[in-house]
Parts: sequence; structure tokens; C-alpha cells
Amino acid sequence: FICAHNGLLIAWDNRVSKLTTALGLMSGTSLDGIDVALIKTDGENIVERGPSMTFTYNDEQRRFLIDALMDARMINQRDARPGNLQRREQELTEWHVHAVQHFLSVNPTEVDIIGFHGQTVIHRPERKLTVQLGLGQFLAQSLGIPVVYDMRAADVEAGGQGAPLVPVFHRALAAGILERPVAFVNIGGVANVTWIGRDGSLAAFDTGP
Repeated sequence: FICAHNGLLIAWDNRVSKLTTALGLMSGTSLDGIDVALIKTDGENIVERGPSMTFTYNDEQRRFLIDALMDARMINQRDARPGNLQRREQELTEWHVHAVQHFLSVNPTEVDIIGFHGQTVIHRPERKLTVQLGLGQFLAQSLGIPVVYDMRAADVEAGGQGAPLVPVFHRALAAGILERPVAFVNIGGVANVTWIGRDGSLAAFDTGP
């Protein structure tokens, strides 16, 4: 993962001995809004869920994102931003800044790190191409909190389908489930399934829109 803080890119190691307070941000392919959720976790097996909020997109914002999806059809490289995508990426990130500021004003909390998914505008894992709009360094500088972002690309490049975080979260949720194997189905704009074997091994993949 890429982690930005004060304009610097730093490595983030989730193998920590204490619980980390993390704020997760998600803007899904359903284009319904920005989800903000607070958790405490050791990064592997412990997940303590805190408050969450959804900042619903209005009609104008949805049209804005639909236009971004249209522009994204011309993307053939991860860093390409054809049409108005560069401007849309900036504005989308500003929406996330405002969402976090409002969330923290209602739920005053010291946050160690933010997980910023961004908005998927093209996802072609069979071509090793996935693009999520979102300026992680700008978000970190605006909020003064380290930000982990661009989460899917390395998984797709390695031959996965772009969900490196959800399977690990599912395994943490399954810690108290004695019967294995077990499967988790995540039904979103693009659904996926996580399979956890008897030995804790993971397999995860998209099942389609």
C-alpha cells in the first residue's frame, strides 16, 4: 500500500503490537455516497467496530461521477486521466476531506491512519488494470493524518482481482467461527466472495456486478 503523510510516501506495516485506530473511507460503484467507519484493529485478527456515517451523494454529484465513468472508458494506463478526470479527481477528494472533517466533529477521536479507497472508474483485472480516483497525498495534507491509498493496484498486478483488504477483514471476522471452511459474500456494486479454508488460507474473487 502507499501511505502519504505531510507530502512524504512512507511504508505502512500493519504487524503492530497495539491496536491502531483507523478511519475507513469508501465510495462504492453504486454511487450512493461516502461511507466513513471507525475501527480499532491489530491489522490481523482483532476488529473493534466504532461509529460510522454515510454522506449521501446528491443528484448533481451522481451525475458528476457518471460523467467520470464515461471519461474513464478511454483509460489504458493507471495514471492516465483523460477528459475532465483530473478535475473530477480533485473535487472527489475534497468531498472526502469534508466528510472526514464532519465525522470527526461529531465523533472527536484521535485517528492513527485513514484508509482511502477512492472511486473506482475502471476495473479490468484481466488486463491488470484498475483505477480509483482519489488524491491520497492531498487528503493527508488537508487532514494532517497519514493516509493509505491506491489499495487495489498491487493485487491486480499480482494476478488478483483487486480486493486485498476485504479477505483479511473477513478472516478477522471469522476468528470466532469454529466450523471451517466458511465463505463470506460481499454484495456491492461488484460482488465478491472470500473463502476461508480449514487452515485459515484465503481465496477471494469477484462474482460479477
